[in-house]
Amino acid sequence: MHKLYVWAATLMLAGCSFAPAYQRPELPVPAQWPTSEKVGAGNTAVRANSDTLAEHPLDWRSFFTDSRLQRLIGIALEHNRDMRIAIARVEEAQALYGITHADRLPTVNLGAAQSATRIPGPLSPTLQPQTNRRYDVNLGMTAFELDFWGRVKNLDAAARANYLATTEAREAFRLSLIADVANAYYTLQELTERHLLAYATLESRANSRRLIGKRRDVGLAGDLDFLAADAAYESARAELANLERNQRAASNALVLLVGTVTQDLPPGRALIDQDELPALPVSVPSEVLLRRPDVRAAEQRLLAANANIGAARAAFLPRIGLSLAFGTASRTLSGLFDSGTGAWSFSPSLVQPLFDSGRTQANVSLAEARKVIAVAEYEKTIQQAFREVADVLAARDQLSEQLSALNAAEKSQAERLTLVDARYRAGVSSYLELLDAQRDAFSAQQSAIQVRRAMLSAAAQLYKALGGDAPADETSPGKNS
Repeated sequence: MHKLYVWAATLMLAGCSFAPAYQRPELPVPAQWPTSEKVGAGNTAVRANSDTLAEHPLDWRSFFTDSRLQRLIGIALEHNRDMRIAIARVEEAQALYGITHADRLPTVNLGAAQSATRIPGPLSPTLQPQTNRRYDVNLGMTAFELDFWGRVKNLDAAARANYLATTEAREAFRLSLIADVANAYYTLQELTERHLLAYATLESRANSRRLIGKRRDVGLAGDLDFLAADAAYESARAELANLERNQRAASNALVLLVGTVTQDLPPGRALIDQDELPALPVSVPSEVLLRRPDVRAAEQRLLAANANIGAARAAFLPRIGLSLAFGTASRTLSGLFDSGTGAWSFSPSLVQPLFDSGRTQANVSLAEARKVIAVAEYEKTIQQAFREVADVLAARDQLSEQLSALNAAEKSQAERLTLVDARYRAGVSSYLELLDAQRDAFSAQQSAIQVRRAMLSAAAQLYKALGGDAPADETSPGKNS
C-alpha cells in the first residue's frame, strides 16, 4: 500500500505547473476616448458604430488608393532592410523555440563503438599479454528529464511566447513602415507642390521687377518701388532654394524607406485630388488597443515572464532523468549480431537540490521581478497606444476645421489680390499694397498645401494606431498553451 500511495502521488504531480495563473492586467486607460467620435469632415473621417476592425480588417491597398503610393508601399515591404531584419528576427525566434521545444521529447541516437584494451603480462591472470576487444551497436536515449513539475513545459511556453512576441513585433513594424512610407510620400508631394507654387511666384515677381525697372527708367516709378520688387524677388528665390533642398531630402528619405531606387512608377495624385480615405470604425479603447501588434507583443512577453516563474520554482524539486540503451555487443566484429549478443543499460537518476547558496531562490526572485517589469511595460504600451489614437482623433477635427478656414482665407486673399492689382494698374494703390497682397495670397496657398498634407499624414497614422489590417486578437492564454 505504501508503494501504491507513492505512485499515486507521483502520477498526481506529473504534469503540474508552478507558474502563476495568468490574468490579463486591467487596461490603465480611460474607458472612452477623450474626443468625440463623430464623423469628421474631409479625408480623416472616422465613424463610431458596432463594427470593429477586428471583424472587418482594412487592407492598406483599399485605404491608400493612390496607385503610385501603393506601388511604393509594396516595394518597401519587399526591399526595406529593417523589414528584412524583422523577418529574420522571427525566423531566429522560431528556431530558438524549436530548440527549447525539443527538450520535451526524448532524443534517440543510434551509436556504434569499438574499444580495444591491452593488458600486459604481469597484470594478466594468465601472466600473458592480452588484448581485449569489444564492438557495440545500440539505440539509446540519454538524460531525458521526466517533467513531473512542469519545468521543461514552462520553459517551452516561455520560448513560444517570445517567438510570438517577435512575430507581433514584425507586424507592428510592418504597419509602421506602411504609415512611414505614406507620410514620406505625402511630405514629398507637399514639397513638390509648394516648389511649383514658389517657382510660379518667382517668375511673377521677376516680371514685376522687370516691369517696375522699365517704369522707373521713364520716371513712372520710384526707387522705393523697385527696391521693394527686388527684395520680393530675392525672397522668392531664397524660398525656392529652401524648398528644393527640403524636396531632395524628402526624396532621399523616401528612397531609404523603400529600400531601392524605383523606376517606372505610375503617376501620382496631387494632394487636393487624393481620394477621400475610408471611414475607420472606432470602438471602445479595449477593443481597439488590444488588437494592435505592439500591445499583443507586450502581452506575449508578459506570458513568457509568467511561465519563467514556474520554471524557476520547479528547480526546488527533484529532477528525474532517464538514460537507456539497447543493442548488441561482441568481442568480434563478425559476431556482433549473433544469437545471445543482446545488451542493454538502464540508468535512472534523481537530483535533489540541498544547498546552493540561495541560487535557486535568487532565480525565482529574478523571474518574479522580470514579470513586474513585463506588466509595467505592457501597461506602458497600452498607455502609449491610447495616446497615439487619442492624439490622431483630436487632430482629425481640428485639421479639418483649419483647412476649411484656410480655403476660405485663400479664396479671400485671391479676390483681394485681384482687386489690389486692378487698383494698382489704375494708379489708385501703391506697389507696396500690391506686394503685401501677393505675399498674403502666397502664404495662404502654402499653408493650405501644408494642412492638406497634415490631414493625409494624420490619416496614415490613424491607420497604424488602430492596428490597420492586423488579424484578430490571439494573445489569450488559451491560445498559448
